[in-house]
Amino acid sequence: MMKVANIHKDCCATEQQHTANTQHVHNDDDGHNHGTKEPSGWLSHWPLLAALAVVVVMMVLEYGFNITFSNTVQLIIFIPAYLLAGYNVLELAFRKALRFDFFNEFFLMSVATIGAFAIGSYSEGVAVMVFYSIGEWFQDTAVNNAKRSIKALLDIRPDAVDVIRDGKILRLAPADVAIDEVIQIKPGEKVALDGELLSDKATFNTAALTGESKPDNKTKGEQVLAGMINLNQVSEVKVKAAFKDSKLSKILEMVQDATARKSQTQLFISRFAKIYTPIVFLLAILVVALPYFFVADYVFRDWLYRGLVFLVISCPCALVVSIPLGYFGGIGLASKNGILFKGSNFLDVMTRVNTIVMDKTGTLTKGVFEVQQVVSNDFDEKELILMAAAIESKSTHPIALAIVNYAGDILKDVKIENVEEISGHGLKGSVNHKVVLAGNTKLLQQFGVAYDAAIEQEADTIVVIAIDGRYVGYLTIADEIKADAKQAIADMHRLNIQTVMLSGDKQTVVNKVATLLGIDKAFGNLLPEDKVAKVEALKKEGKHLAFVGDGVNDAPVVALADAGIAMGGLGSDATIETADIVIQNDQPSKIVTAIKIGKLTRNIVWQNIALAMGVKIIVLILGAGGVATLWEAVIADVGVALLAILNAVRIQQMKL
Repeated sequence: MMKVANIHKDCCATEQQHTANTQHVHNDDDGHNHGTKEPSGWLSHWPLLAALAVVVVMMVLEYGFNITFSNTVQLIIFIPAYLLAGYNVLELAFRKALRFDFFNEFFLMSVATIGAFAIGSYSEGVAVMVFYSIGEWFQDTAVNNAKRSIKALLDIRPDAVDVIRDGKILRLAPADVAIDEVIQIKPGEKVALDGELLSDKATFNTAALTGESKPDNKTKGEQVLAGMINLNQVSEVKVKAAFKDSKLSKILEMVQDATARKSQTQLFISRFAKIYTPIVFLLAILVVALPYFFVADYVFRDWLYRGLVFLVISCPCALVVSIPLGYFGGIGLASKNGILFKGSNFLDVMTRVNTIVMDKTGTLTKGVFEVQQVVSNDFDEKELILMAAAIESKSTHPIALAIVNYAGDILKDVKIENVEEISGHGLKGSVNHKVVLAGNTKLLQQFGVAYDAAIEQEADTIVVIAIDGRYVGYLTIADEIKADAKQAIADMHRLNIQTVMLSGDKQTVVNKVATLLGIDKAFGNLLPEDKVAKVEALKKEGKHLAFVGDGVNDAPVVALADAGIAMGGLGSDATIETADIVIQNDQPSKIVTAIKIGKLTRNIVWQNIALAMGVKIIVLILGAGGVATLWEAVIADVGVALLAILNAVRIQQMKL
């Protein structure tokens, strides 16, 4: 009962609300908003309830006790009831008519009910308005509940935080806390800002961010994110990001933006409603006028009544409310499962995906590397480690961090200069006035450094080191496969989805991981531009694909895919910003969950379309033929709308 474009403009902003017999928004577009402002309770709908009581009492007297009243008495009783139930609808219809906007549900209902009064069907005219307004009330409640479930899930930023300054604890707004300041979180409190844990250990509830209720144990130096809840002891955190730059703030922005990005189905229904309503008015006029030329015993009152029935049942309420509500429910269900869709259009996209392309490190593996061994080529091993750790200290890549951690505290008084990253190859720089190369074998090839070709057969990831143009050895690095990765791949295959892995790592490592997980195709030794080329080739084959990645170098491929999916925990800001879908807890199994939610949402939306259109077409035919009355019309219209809404809101209660 509203245009799709106005339903969820901003789920976390304060909106005005149009509800039956409460407060209406005089929207200048072509619909009305079901906003987030809640009525104070059912008593706030007393005018509508009073009108309903009048209708019920009059029906009981007429059909239960066979007591009837004169037309004058009926007018005296029914006109106040009609105004109580429909004042706001009439007001909106009048305002829109002043702007020459006649093709809307308010004008449609006003014409139908005033027409019923004109032909003496007073009780039916009031009943149409009463049940229409009750439908509006229920629809507003459904939309409000849907919005509230999202808002409650995400509105978790604390209003204040304890900051330690000059040995004193100050209570400040999170926005007033600077980077590198220390905040204190008591048991049961929510973390207000992203940072690094200073306490030796702490346990946090991360459900609001990841959808996982399992407590997360953190140790000193590990990352703590805004929105987590401290569970067991007072903890101190060193702030590493401003309030507006926290992952939680970005999540809130994503969800706010998501409701404005509509699916193709929603856009179609919006366009359909603009064409459908004037056609309905024209057909209603034809139902009344055309029989005059073909029916011998034409009675204007009878055919006007049929035209009014036609108008009432044709109201596209069930479609334009339940469909956006269904998509909103899908976004809400995904959020509860730690998945953020940046628009309902991506729910549709995931239903068509038949190929999942994945990065390896950080997507299928944990991205937590450890140095396994150091192999030197007639070179001092300690010096090799020092040189490798020194140059890798200028990188934030997980492999670089592993090497630095392995080296320990040996980088004091080391002079590191002119470090540059060579995309897809490694690092080049000066350490203690020596030119150091650290990366893959392609890096050595690029600079003409000879090396032992046998190292290419090494099963683990290797970082080769060259100093002053001489190959001096390598370090082997191992990464652990995520616990749910194998099951995720198996689930994708059960859905007849092809799996492809693209990695910058060497082919032997890629093959090993692909074999362990059962991935269909795996390609290694890829630069960022090579990944783009592979994805473009798959798209040319007609594949509908989603790409899943986490690194900065994955951002171009994420943008190119039909659906770009980012791992939100380990993922780089660039990739998360580019992605269409963000998985908060980095679990590959959530890819399958996202597909299931997309298909579930699509099924419910099309169930509602079939239900609404099927019932309306049947009753429209019956009404035009004089079989259905205004009672059947209003019950069918409101009943179908309520069934469609209930079908849509059940998405939020489903378990996957």
